[in-house]
Amino acid sequence: MPFTLATWNINSIRLREGLVKRLLTEEAPDILCLQECKSPVEKMPLATFRDLGYGHVVARGQKGYNGVAILSKLPLEDAGEMDFAGLGHARHVAARLESGVTIHNVYVPAGGDVPDRAVNEKFGQKLDYVAEMRDWFRDNRPDRAILVGDLNIAPREDDVWSHRQLLKVVSHTPVEVDHLGQAQEAGGWVDVTRADIPEGKLYSWWSYRARDWDAADKGRRLDHVWASSDIAGAAHGSRILRAVRGWEQPSDHAPVLASFDL
Repeated sequence: MPFTLATWNINSIRLREGLVKRLLTEEAPDILCLQECKSPVEKMPLATFRDLGYGHVVARGQKGYNGVAILSKLPLEDAGEMDFAGLGHARHVAARLESGVTIHNVYVPAGGDVPDRAVNEKFGQKLDYVAEMRDWFRDNRPDRAILVGDLNIAPREDDVWSHRQLLKVVSHTPVEVDHLGQAQEAGGWVDVTRADIPEGKLYSWWSYRARDWDAADKGRRLDHVWASSDIAGAAHGSRILRAVRGWEQPSDHAPVLASFDL
């Protein structure tokens, strides 16, 4: 059954309820995975999304921080969550479609500002999180699975505005890129976005700090759609909705979409 899936770091589902509603109305993906919801599940505006046809929800919430949610037009069941690195954060949730496809929605820690775990605990937590993801997928090799989310790492040179200038900036350091590559390899994951769009600069995040983010265009591709190797060939039509970054009171991330014919 064909379906379209979107992933988006919303940076507060309650503050940006209207933007989620607009995306669901204008793009109508079958499934929307949200990260950084910053809300307990019981306070998420799920009734608004249910009225738009997204009556199936699997979510994990946390007051003021983190939080992940999967909104779906298609029936799905809760497939649990993992607390990678033992942080006690709502950063992962999984759901299973009736077709047997499992969707993993992941929000990897940002890692702070200094890429040195000796002086920055958050950077160490990020590396540990990705390393535990790697080990878990190595021991639980995914099949008929899709992993999406804000992985907070831009792995390729053309996933950032300047490879040279960002080599010592958290999100593009060699150690982070290596950790993410190991996690991808351990699960046999295929980077669907880059399979569909193999060449050229490609970003999904632009800093709030830029006076004119669009003109400066100092972006990074932090948001990803991966598929297990057995279904990766069914993926197509990947897009990053750059224009959404320019909506009123936006998230600093843009939605990433992909379609699957399974």
